[in-house]
Amino acid sequence: MKIDIQNLSHSYDIQVLHDLNLNLESYKSIGIIGVSGSGKSTMLRIMSGLESPTSGTVRINDSDVTSEEYRRSVGFVFQSHNLFPHLTLEKNITLILEKTRGMGKKEAQEQACKYLELLHLGDQVHKLPKNVSGGQAQRASIARALSIDPQVIFLDEPTSALDPVLTYEVLSAVKELRSTGKAFVFVSHVMSFVRSFAEYVIFMHDGRIGEMGPPSILDNPSTPELRDFMEKEP
Repeated sequence: MKIDIQNLSHSYDIQVLHDLNLNLESYKSIGIIGVSGSGKSTMLRIMSGLESPTSGTVRINDSDVTSEEYRRSVGFVFQSHNLFPHLTLEKNITLILEKTRGMGKKEAQEQACKYLELLHLGDQVHKLPKNVSGGQAQRASIARALSIDPQVIFLDEPTSALDPVLTYEVLSAVKELRSTGKAFVFVSHVMSFVRSFAEYVIFMHDGRIGEMGPPSILDNPSTPELRDFMEKEP
């Protein structure tokens, strides 16, 4: 995965990202960490094309993230599963494939079952989201993101609404997805997951990149901000 961020700033009522610059290449899994309000989720949403930057440019794999072509090439997993409550897990996926990818019903069903099986949900395909556990629903949302065959999958705190047991369940499933060859950019507060899954870590502080490097920076911070953040790790 190639990431090129130039002079990126973003504002809502206040400025949340301040003149970010980043150039990375060849990493398949990038973790973004930081305290609440540090700008990490905003950065993720801009990188995924969900939001357009106030100023500056972001290119992923040489594509402008504001282009429709790029947006169709990525998958996004939200903090809560975001499934349609009136549709089965299978239908949550086939609807997207039929409406946005033009797949026929049979092909869409095969694709949905393939990724639900991959996420260990083969026996849950005909259930509604309310009739499965929170961890299963979140895994179904990951299967949905995978089903469109994205270049990059973005995950925004995918276990924030889950208890420790379901958190472990979901993150274990994500780790298994290395075999798909997809690239991942994720925000997580679970440092054990960041250490084991990320190839590169970006620490956000006050809307800026405070420190970045391999996961080993978590054990030997070079800035007082990251050191303080890690000391407060549960």
